[in-house]
Amino acid sequence: MKPIWIVDDDESIRWVLEKALARENLATKSFANARDAIAALEVETPQVLVSDIRMPGDSGLDLLQLVKSRFPGLPVIIITAFSDLDSAVAAFQGGAFEYLAKPFDIDKAVELIRRALDESLRETSVESGPAETPEILGQAPAMQEVFRAIGRLSQSNVTVLITGESGSGKELVARALHKHSPRAAQPFIALNTAAIPKDLLESELFGHERGAFTGAQTTRRGRFEQAENGTLFLDEIGDMPFDLQTRLLRVLSDGHFYRVGGHQPIKANVRVITATHQNLEQRVREGLFREDLYHRLNVIRLRLPSLRERREDIPILVRHFLVQSAKQLGVEAKRMSDAALTFLCGLELPGNVRQLENLCNWITVMAPGQTVEVKDLPLELTQEQPAAGGNGGQSSLTEGYSAVQHHGTVMPIATHDAPASAQASAAPATPEAWLNLLEMQAASMLSGGQQEVMAVLGRQFESALIRTALKHTHGRKNDAAVRLGIGRNTITRKIAELGIDGAKDD
Repeated sequence: MKPIWIVDDDESIRWVLEKALARENLATKSFANARDAIAALEVETPQVLVSDIRMPGDSGLDLLQLVKSRFPGLPVIIITAFSDLDSAVAAFQGGAFEYLAKPFDIDKAVELIRRALDESLRETSVESGPAETPEILGQAPAMQEVFRAIGRLSQSNVTVLITGESGSGKELVARALHKHSPRAAQPFIALNTAAIPKDLLESELFGHERGAFTGAQTTRRGRFEQAENGTLFLDEIGDMPFDLQTRLLRVLSDGHFYRVGGHQPIKANVRVITATHQNLEQRVREGLFREDLYHRLNVIRLRLPSLRERREDIPILVRHFLVQSAKQLGVEAKRMSDAALTFLCGLELPGNVRQLENLCNWITVMAPGQTVEVKDLPLELTQEQPAAGGNGGQSSLTEGYSAVQHHGTVMPIATHDAPASAQASAAPATPEAWLNLLEMQAASMLSGGQQEVMAVLGRQFESALIRTALKHTHGRKNDAAVRLGIGRNTITRKIAELGIDGAKDD
């Protein structure tokens, strides 16, 4: 973590803040004037900058203006006098994180710097992203067409719509488009619009001003600002709420947007790439997606084939994922026998590449011996193969596997609904056991670097509860809502959001 910079011509202020932050094990670097701090910015940057507003030479507002123009994500705290309210207002208009009024309480000052530090670290995490673009593998003719399209688009900033079944690798393609574009040196920001609650999605996209709503204690940059000069990838765009579609259309049309609670337009220089597994034309006909936005997004359409259309790629993908999984666990990579590999190539795998990757993770942990035979594969695959044709890219029983330890025994967890027999065989022995499994699954996802863990697990949790309740009520959603203790409107909305089939009115 980089140090906290303190810029103040008052030596006593610098000394007090240095000592207080040292007690918190936070590194600091001090400057007696803004000029020296500006010179230092040419070679390094702080994690948080704290600056007095009035100093000989350049003022704190001059320093703030320069920092915000070059490092918009760097939180700046301005120190001002109680009587200098105009300066405080100017500081906020200039993008200051917060201000400290003299004389200030040192504990409150440290608390404020801590909050700015958390914001700075969160911004750094979002903007840095993966250091390397994950490899896209494929020798099948359908994948070669995708690679050729990425090559043709390499010098373009045009908007791209990626379509394909769930788990087929749409985000990998979006990252490849960014990596091979003129914006490659700038941020790549990804957001799954289906994973963010509707009430929070607007703030997530466009940011919010301080005080815009309850809990908005500081001004926050949205994903559009974080992706400035780079690429913003919006996954599952077909699930975007209708009113937010209007705001997105406005940004794409005139290149400006407003933060939630804001009154000043912000210019957006962002390339937008979107993806969906849904039929957007059908959603337009149903009135669920704006036709004008559809045409704005559908400038270049890139269709990603399902794994069923590129079965010849399964062997190389399996080898790649087994090696990758072994490296993560620090073990020797396992090998698939010819019979097991042939068996996998014959499966429908409706979860596509994501399902295959999860299966390889399961094999690395669960399969005995170094050479994996058909009998070593999950029972859900070997005893009951999925029906031909898949399910249109929706989640299935065998879409994902995760291995965790429970009371000293390694066991698989199916990440989606399982048949009653499978559930019974893997059912926890005690009511608390599923909580242990949940904690371990969350720990596994967090240690693996997965983003939006709360949203992913939350959707799976809600989906499992509602599906189970619907089974017990024979599909009657109003009855299921009563049994779950939620409102009828809530269960109707959740069924639509989660794509749950088989529900009917009582």
